[in-house]
Amino acid sequence: MTAADAARIVVVGEALVDIMHRHAGAVDEAPGGSPANVALALGRLGRTPALITRLGADDRGDRLRRWLSSSGVAVTAVDAPRTATAVARLDESGAASYEFDLDWDLDGVDTAELTTADLVHIGSVGAVLEPGASQLMALVRAARKGATITYDPNIRPALVNDPAAVRRRVAELVDLADVVKASDDDVRWLHPGRDIVDIAQEWQARGPALVVVTLGADGAIAVTADGLLAIPAVRTPVVDTVGAGDTFMGALIDGVVGLGGAGARGRRSGDGIPSSALEDVLTRAARAAAITVSRPGADTPLAAELAAVALTFAGSDLGPMTPTPRLSASR
Repeated sequence: MTAADAARIVVVGEALVDIMHRHAGAVDEAPGGSPANVALALGRLGRTPALITRLGADDRGDRLRRWLSSSGVAVTAVDAPRTATAVARLDESGAASYEFDLDWDLDGVDTAELTTADLVHIGSVGAVLEPGASQLMALVRAARKGATITYDPNIRPALVNDPAAVRRRVAELVDLADVVKASDDDVRWLHPGRDIVDIAQEWQARGPALVVVTLGADGAIAVTADGLLAIPAVRTPVVDTVGAGDTFMGALIDGVVGLGGAGARGRRSGDGIPSSALEDVLTRAARAAAITVSRPGADTPLAAELAAVALTFAGSDLGPMTPTPRLSASR
């Protein structure tokens, strides 16, 4: 077993039940929550992540525990009066808008996993909703002494009462992170009217070794100290987009860990995230997200499924990964 295989990964954030109102009128429930989806994706890709979250002692909480544990995720949960829910309304394109019933408080959390973590992932509601957000910030500051920090803002405007405060908190977390992944919608909400590439480059210059912005049907861009890398999206029929960004994040973390990028030892030099290997990592993450959007809900792929997709694309001049990604110097 290599050090990368044995890397201890801890995800901190919300787990909830999505109540999905589909465009055709059907309503169904499915486990989710952005950090929980990331943990699930990592488990299905062969990692053994731990998730620190908040759950009720109810049927929905039990369902979430079974869903996560079945994919190898160890759950540590603070007791809540009830398990959180998000009402997701899907439009004709499969895109979702959300309404949340969620309280977020990590008081009394068992942080034993964080003391030995090689990588800690945070993001979404749990990073900005008080009082848990301030508790999480303290956990991150302590954990980054020995761990790589990965962060996905995954802004939920329906839960934002103070946009200025959220933007300040996101900026703090970007500064603390080693890897940041955001969607183009996140960047536009955080920095209205600004150029997305400019923002990604500004974020990277403030500390992260890697900043990735996903662009939906236009693929993704990544910024490192070596320059700007762009990849196209994987073309696939879309059932819905629930969990797509979380799947990309999970596969990105898996790729970074596989390159030896877990642990704080290479923080300033960017060791463990070589730009020469970044194209493969991003391509794999895009393929993982494409599998997720091709089926209902946050049904992230198994490692074997992702490997099979890679074999399908290999050597095809007409495959979904054209045009060729490009690497250029930062502007």
